Amino acid sequence: MSTTRPYSPGDRGPESEAAVADAPADRSSGAPTARQVRRLSLDGASGIVPLARDYTREALHAWGWLPAEGAERRAAAEDVLLVVSELVTNACLHAEGPDELWLSCDGKVLRIEVSDRGAGQPAPRTPHRAGRPGGHGMFIVQRLCLDWGVVRTPGGVGKTVWAELGAPA
Repeated sequence: MSTTRPYSPGDRGPESEAAVADAPADRSSGAPTARQVRRLSLDGASGIVPLARDYTREALHAWGWLPAEGAERRAAAEDVLLVVSELVTNACLHAEGPDELWLSCDGKVLRIEVSDRGAGQPAPRTPHRAGRPGGHGMFIVQRLCLDWGVVRTPGGVGKTVWAELGAPA
């Protein structure tokens, strides 16, 4: 997993909000019929982590990931919620708070993006010590995700931390 590559292989980067639609999912297969994107502004909000989780849960319902049929689908949805929690929590603790949460899904990969005003570089704590309190967020992201990375805001302060998870079969 990389923290230096801004986008996963083949990715053109974040799409503008106007360029995507939130199409309904095919309920029989759970696969979306088109790339779907949702954006939540977190700037100045209170209760940010629960707000982001609830927003993500609503998106997962709309996209057919929830209610989950079977253990694999349930685990995939729980992984998404955990990664959202970790990325938003990191922005709260280490980056002056998150600005936005972007969720996008194309039926194969769900991408999470959390933008903030921080200058720091997120990285898994090494060496990882399971018994040590705190500092496990990016280790969890690294373990659960297909890939993740950081995009710096060109000519400005801040960054977007992104992570991608595979859609359930």
